[in-house]
This record gives sequence, structure tokens and C-alpha cells, in this order.
Amino acid sequence: MADGEKPYRLYRGGRARGGVPTLERPRRRRDGDRLAPRPGRPEKPKRRRLRLTRGRVILSVVLLLILLLVVWAVASWLAFDRGVAEANQRLSPRARAALVPHEGLLMSRPTTTLLMGTDHAERADRADANRSDSIMLVRTDPDKHRITYLSIPRDLRVDIPGHGTGKINAAFALGGPALAMRTITAVTGLEVNHVALVDFNSFRDLIDELGGVTVNVPAPIVSNRFDCPFPTNTQCQSWQGWRFAKGKQKLDGRRALIYSRIRENRLNPAENDLTRGERQQAVVQAIGDRLTSPTTLFKLPFVGDDLLKPLATDLTSGQFLQLAWMKVRSPEDRTLHCRLGGSASSVGGESFIIGTEENRNVIAMFLGRAAAQPPLPGSGAFGPGCVIGNRR
Repeated sequence: MADGEKPYRLYRGGRARGGVPTLERPRRRRDGDRLAPRPGRPEKPKRRRLRLTRGRVILSVVLLLILLLVVWAVASWLAFDRGVAEANQRLSPRARAALVPHEGLLMSRPTTTLLMGTDHAERADRADANRSDSIMLVRTDPDKHRITYLSIPRDLRVDIPGHGTGKINAAFALGGPALAMRTITAVTGLEVNHVALVDFNSFRDLIDELGGVTVNVPAPIVSNRFDCPFPTNTQCQSWQGWRFAKGKQKLDGRRALIYSRIRENRLNPAENDLTRGERQQAVVQAIGDRLTSPTTLFKLPFVGDDLLKPLATDLTSGQFLQLAWMKVRSPEDRTLHCRLGGSASSVGGESFIIGTEENRNVIAMFLGRAAAQPPLPGSGAFGPGCVIGNRR
């Protein structure tokens, strides 16, 4: 050691200027593995981010759609079931007791349902009349995938049990739906399994709720003056009647009700009560199409209970769904449209339709036991018969 040198070095105390040195970030090798951090400071665990892949997005959307579908189905069923329960309460116990119980499901065995519309014309001279304005039997045959309609003219002269002879629509006024069903069974020999009474005051509200119905009018119509839309007699006297052009047209509730009630067409004097029954069948079929349409099904949670307001029926919610399924599965070109008839006559100054033996053949056609045949040549304007195909 040289002279004057000390055996140690002097260091200045305190902190050096500049930033505090830190550990270097771990470096990565080319193969992706991390190098071990330098000793002295532990490495913080790094949070793993969830990557939003295309598959996860699709799965989330599907689950959301399933959830919405379940909510819609539950809401639709509750609204519809509530409306059916109210419609069941409107049917009298006597009418329910007059029905012949149907064994099994509607989708597995044929069933016959009676549709009756009560006469509520907006006229003072008919305010007390409580007759059935429309009488129609609907038969569903699941084996043949066919729906058959049978119209019964309201002027048909029949024996009303316990009340003698009269028009068939008078049975409703004399003894309600129970007597009407007994009379129809006595005339046709058909058992009535279910019944639906339609209040025509609410009938047009139902069609408006559905957004209208589409009907194919086979020929131009100018009706007689009934249910005048004007408030004064002067206006009604100058009014020419209800008009309907030929071809397919969309009808709101009021015009659909008027169309189904037209009995006289001044452009074709040959039209009569049987022609009126054909129009009613067309409107009923159009309502069925609207009830099973996607638009109505989409709105079911909001209008489900309103759709049943015009009805008093024994049909349950499940049976309504079975009928809807039958409607979907039955091709329109196989639908059978039948009518009872006879010859026009006057008894005691009152107009009647006197039934003929051909009505028995029509009943066999209605039941599928005989081939459908149109009215026989020479049978007149009230000839009974059946035709196949879409009448709308």
C-alpha cells in the first residue's frame, strides 16, 4: 500500500438523484414461457380477461330468445285461460247438461260442436226477439283431417219438444240453448258434444280485435234496408242498402256482421236464407284463419281474454288448442260445406221451409258416410246438399 493511502474508501451518504430503481419486468422467451423474475420482489398475479367469442355471443342470444319465448307462452296461456274461464261461466248449467260428453281427445276422435248466434238486431221492433239468428254444426274428423260445416236454415219447420211445430230458431226463444240442442238432435239425429253461443253485439268487436277478416264475395250484393246506419228515418228511406263488391275483400267487424246477416240480394232474387248460411260459414272460416294466424298468436298475451268475450261455451282451454291444431292440419280444399233445406211453403200465413228426405242424405255426407253431392237439379233455391272446397 502506498504511503498516504487509506485502507478504506469514503462514500457519501444520502440518496442518489433520479428515480428509484425497480425490478425489470419479466421477459418472455420466444417460445412464450416467462423468465423467472429477479429475486427481491414478488410478481403480482395477472387477472385473466374473458374473451367474448362468436360462439358465446350466439349462445347468449339463443338463451335470451328462449327466455322471451317462455315468458310469452306463459303470458299468452294465462290471458287465454282467463278468457275461457269467463266464457265457461256464461254458459247455463241447463245448456251444459244437454250436451253429450265426448270421450277422449278432440284430436283423436270426431266431435260435433254447435255454433249459435243470437239475434240482436239494432231495431226497436225486434228488441224483444231472442231467437237464434244463426245455427251451424261443425264436425272435426281427425282421421280424415277434415272440418265439415252444416248450416240449418232458421225457417226450417220442425217439431219443438213440448211446444208443437214451429221454426227451428224459435226453440232458442222458448227454452234457451238446452231446448235448441234437443230440437236439433231430434231433427238431425246428431249428438251435440260441445256448444258455443255467439253474442252478435260483441261479434264485431272480436273481428275488430283480430284486425278484420278476409272474405271472398262470390257475386255483387245490394241488400234490403236493414240495420240502417243513419240516425233519421228520412236518411234511411233514401238509403239503398248495404253494398258488397265481387271478389276478396277485408271486412271490419261491422261489415262482416252485416255480410253474414244479409238474407235478400236485390241483384239476385234467387238468394235466400240458405245463401245467407253460406255467407255465415265463410265468415266463421275466416275468423278461424285469423285466430290461428301468426299475427294473432303474437298478440295473444294482450288480447287473449278479449277474444272470448262474445262466447258462452263449455270448451276448455285445452280443447280450444286442439281445435286450433285441427284447423291448421285440415286443408281448405278438403273442407266440406253442407246445408239442410227443402221447399218453400206458407203455413197459417207464415213462411216456412219444409224439409225433404234429401236432408237425410246430407246428414250422411256430413258424417262422412256418403260422398258429397251438391243440391240436386230441380231441387229449387232451398235444395239441400254439400260441396267441397274453400267457400271464402
